[in-house]
Amino acid sequence: MQRPLPVLDHLTTPFWEGCREHVLRLQKCGACGKAQFPPGPICRSCRSADVTWITGSGRGTVYSWIVVRHPIPAEIYAPEVPYVVALVDLAEGTRMPTNIVGCAPEDVVAGMQVEIVFRDLTEQISIPQFRPIA
Repeated sequence: MQRPLPVLDHLTTPFWEGCREHVLRLQKCGACGKAQFPPGPICRSCRSADVTWITGSGRGTVYSWIVVRHPIPAEIYAPEVPYVVALVDLAEGTRMPTNIVGCAPEDVVAGMQVEIVFRDLTEQISIPQFRPIA
């Protein structure tokens, strides 16, 4: 069994193309100025259709996290346990689910400053993860 990969569509393709290039792309509303993730056809804050793509800083802080010790499906994720699944508040003002890498799971704390790194899964798909800022 192989790891599931994201399915690109008309809303997510710019995000995943950025990840392939190791660049964080986010949507930003031209009307209210708020960034959003995941991407959508309209702004979640003000409902404007004036959303464009920006390059994110790739920096944020850990909001919340869990440590996965019993992976499902085990045949795919067992070699990676334990691993951290987190919500990161990005500097642009939106929140992103991700993994924290580059430190022991017990070292993750709320408010930890993190920066983006990319894990290449295939030639076409790279996923964003975050590591502590040294």
